[in-house]
Amino acid sequence: MELGRIGIWRSKRHGASDLAQLEALGYGAFWIGGSPSVEEARVFVEAAGAIKVATGILNIWQHEPEDVAAAHKQLVADHPDRFLLGIGVGHPEATSDYARPLKAMREFFDGLDLPKDELVAAALGPKMLDLAAERSLGTHPYFITPDHTRFARERVGEGVLVAPEVGVVLEEDPETARKHAREFAKLYLGLTNYTNNLLKFGFTEKDIADGGSDRLIDAVIPHGSADRIAEAVRAHLEAGADHVCVQVLGHGPQPTRDYEALAKVLLREA
Repeated sequence: MELGRIGIWRSKRHGASDLAQLEALGYGAFWIGGSPSVEEARVFVEAAGAIKVATGILNIWQHEPEDVAAAHKQLVADHPDRFLLGIGVGHPEATSDYARPLKAMREFFDGLDLPKDELVAAALGPKMLDLAAERSLGTHPYFITPDHTRFARERVGEGVLVAPEVGVVLEEDPETARKHAREFAKLYLGLTNYTNNLLKFGFTEKDIADGGSDRLIDAVIPHGSADRIAEAVRAHLEAGADHVCVQVLGHGPQPTRDYEALAKVLLREA
């Protein structure tokens, strides 16, 4: 499936009413956050003509793989080459059943019994990255820096999809931008899978504490002008990403002007 170089990542709760506009701007894919089901993804697939739609991600603890596979097969039959099923284990703080995530992911892949080119997997650590490369198109990391993108590329090798999410704030006043970024980061800085990963890539407990240091916030959630954000996105591409899905923060659920401004600088290079 051809995703293009740049996509949009957005929570399912913000709806699909502007997907045709995003497609017209030239974005190659739309990633649905908020643990969407395949049935919820159908609304997004049907909202536009050709843009690819991916779940980012369907939480494996909330579904039975056989049910997911059946819904997926029907959606793909109805809309060929439009839907990519992203799956993941989420985080332990949100799931009381969370246990042995690597084993659970492998068993979910087994239960799905779908072609690997119809799947992508959330992965941060080396063993989950290995599994993503073995059983799917590749990996969809979240809340990471270009250093992790480089690590993921080196781990999975060439020919395997690396499609990180990158949160951004299109705001040139640094304090205002960091305020928006910290509001977004608050949840993730309380989740051990993300904080443990950050600690492996040069950050300290002090960086993570108290809403995140400026150094951490600026690295994980780039902000500034559209050109500055394009540089940050380019850093992921240069580190080995095939596709970057941009999550635009701070200006409402459907920040049309931000999408337009970023399209002018990101998609002319894509």
